[in-house]
Amino acid sequence: MSYISGVGLTAFGKQEGRSTLDLMSQAAESALSDAGLKRADIDGLLTGYSTTMPHLMLATVFAEHFGVQPSYAHAIQVGGATGLAMAMLAHELVEAGVAKTILVVAGENRLTGQARDSAMSMLAQVGHPDYEVPLGPTIPAYYGLLASRYMHDYGLIQDDMAEFAVLMRKHAMLHPGAQFHDPITVADVMASREISSPLKLLDCCPVSDGGAAFIVSREPTSDHHVRIMGCGQAHLHQHVTAARSLSDVGAKVAVSRAQAKAGVDPRSIKYAGIYDSFTITLAILIEELGLAARGEAAARARNGDFGIEGALPLNTHGGLLSYGHCGCGGAMAHLVETQLQMTGRAGPRQVRDASMALLHGDGGVMSSHVSMFLERVR
Repeated sequence: MSYISGVGLTAFGKQEGRSTLDLMSQAAESALSDAGLKRADIDGLLTGYSTTMPHLMLATVFAEHFGVQPSYAHAIQVGGATGLAMAMLAHELVEAGVAKTILVVAGENRLTGQARDSAMSMLAQVGHPDYEVPLGPTIPAYYGLLASRYMHDYGLIQDDMAEFAVLMRKHAMLHPGAQFHDPITVADVMASREISSPLKLLDCCPVSDGGAAFIVSREPTSDHHVRIMGCGQAHLHQHVTAARSLSDVGAKVAVSRAQAKAGVDPRSIKYAGIYDSFTITLAILIEELGLAARGEAAARARNGDFGIEGALPLNTHGGLLSYGHCGCGGAMAHLVETQLQMTGRAGPRQVRDASMALLHGDGGVMSSHVSMFLERVR
């Protein structure tokens, strides 16, 4: 048993003059304050990676910088799944008695601290070094291939995918820390420039500066009682050319493993935080996780089912698509928002019932998957 006892999140977007360590520290300080803890209370530390500060020992570098001396420190990197992978590891470390109070933190000045060409080149290295990278694809190009196949298989069009971008922007407009606040329509998405067919600019998450953190503890340290019920992972491929399927990519396996540990039916969840690097990412994951039938996620989004007042509110902070994406901290913002929703602290974004939630993150090109069930405990 473990609890998400405190959360911290910076605004995402352009943060001139802020380093990776600055952004991590801001988020970590907020999480400590939220949990009612001091630095001396932290005996475990997990960090992600930073493309703008690719240090071999980021966890201990941050520990020194932030002024903590944990008995356990570790850095994780499984792409976009890193945030939830760290939460899962923290949960299991706490359950095993290795540590009692673990700070999980990530942040990066990816927007202002890295040239665009450098970022594109670095991220593209998730591709196979012999069969993919030499052909010059970017991350959007890989996901464009997924989108083309998905649309072909289920008879959908680009307008359908655009519904997710519109929904995420609608949610982000209610969060002061979001990178984007201007409303958009399906027509706006379709009119935005093409990045990698069929993906338009607004089908893609932005690059951001930002940081996120949370505390995983053996016992609640505050009045915010959100319990981690169970987690699961799946890694069926690394390179998209080796994927056995482009619609069964591992999310179903991960959520099934999490379900077995949590002892819950995914259909009983009231809130969802799902990784949304691209609109196609969200469509595929929603359906593979069993939250919508194959080919029907976009129709449900259009119908309002995933809105704040809908049957299953989703990414109410605006997700990666509109709150922003700063690397590992991007997906961690989903967990922060989920904890705020579950504890009734989401302000104008507050949903009616967030008593049980499902989180899911993926890394690479649908390569690494982590699912997690949370429940509110009175």
